[in-house]
Amino acid sequence: LPYEIDGVVIKVNSLEQEEALGLNAKTPRYAIAYKYPAQEVQTRLDDIFLTIGRTGVATPNAVLTPVRVAGTLVSAASLHNEDLIRDRDLRIGDTVIIRKAGDIIPEVIASVKEQRDGTQVPYVFPDTCPVCGSELIRLPEEADHFCTNPDCPAQVLGSLIHFVSREAMNIDGLGEKKVRQLHEAHLLDTIQDIYHLAEKREEILALHGWSDKGFDKLLANIDGSRQRSLADLLFGLGIRLVGRKAAGLLADAFGSMDAIMAATKEELAAVKYIGGTTAESLTTWFAQPANQGLIQSLKEAGLNMVQAPKEVPSVSSPFAGKTVVLTGTLSGMSRNEAKALLESLGAAVAGSVSKKTDLVIYGDKAGSKLAKAQELGVATMPEAEFLQEAGHVA
Repeated sequence: LPYEIDGVVIKVNSLEQEEALGLNAKTPRYAIAYKYPAQEVQTRLDDIFLTIGRTGVATPNAVLTPVRVAGTLVSAASLHNEDLIRDRDLRIGDTVIIRKAGDIIPEVIASVKEQRDGTQVPYVFPDTCPVCGSELIRLPEEADHFCTNPDCPAQVLGSLIHFVSREAMNIDGLGEKKVRQLHEAHLLDTIQDIYHLAEKREEILALHGWSDKGFDKLLANIDGSRQRSLADLLFGLGIRLVGRKAAGLLADAFGSMDAIMAATKEELAAVKYIGGTTAESLTTWFAQPANQGLIQSLKEAGLNMVQAPKEVPSVSSPFAGKTVVLTGTLSGMSRNEAKALLESLGAAVAGSVSKKTDLVIYGDKAGSKLAKAQELGVATMPEAEFLQEAGHVA
């Protein structure tokens, strides 16, 4: 073909046969898709540099001699961590093989050792942060290095961008470019500064791209963010290992920011799906005076610090209090509909099977999850029985 494609779909060439074959819950029975293998090309690894994320993670990145891969020019790729560089034996000056994972994300998959001529230099992971000069440390049993300075400018900027993002406090009108602009103008240096931007009206309106109307709209959105849920706020704080799911579980379990801050490591770890490592991260974060001051400032700014208790199902349900895993193709409803139904009946729906799983509900073509449940002695239930049981209490 005279243009790039990444795969092909083969379909039955008859509308009558298509109708007869029909669909299952997720895919048509009259069509099948094939993905082509990712295109692999060679180029030179010119250098490796570090970037610092909002949680202090130091990520090595490859500088590549620009080369065209799957339709675009690629000149850089993430190398993730020290172990990946060592395991793939990547050296500065190497000829390397790259591809696009999923035809989107550039990835360095190997070095071409046969082309080495002795000028290649092994990469030594730095022991200081390239942004602030503080020490980089690697914790036991972890792959990542971390900058130890919580006031590192890269971490500060990253935490601001994360806090206002749609998944966290959802402050429309304060996207990454605006945050960078205000931060570089020293008008937005901390999270609490967001709730004092009204006091800096004249300075902000003097910047490029701002208008009275846009600024007033931003202030309204900032005001609205004060009512976001405790789970959103907890996620927005960017505490290491506390993602959206963990934030929601903690908010539901403790009901208020004060209760979460006062909880011991053991009490935090006792929450279902919150492990000891996450509990350690939480207690360490809340123990820092700067973070305690941040929470106090946000309280004074009027942010919501409590979570309404979850409604307990009013009916007696055989699924209440159980951890359930769904597997296979469900014919009676979609996977999301089944999850919502189970949660309405008091169950917690997990994505993988473990010893803590109480029940596995399976549909057509159930595979490894069902096999693992049987191996662990976890109770199983076919979809038809689940729909019947759920129907009795719906």
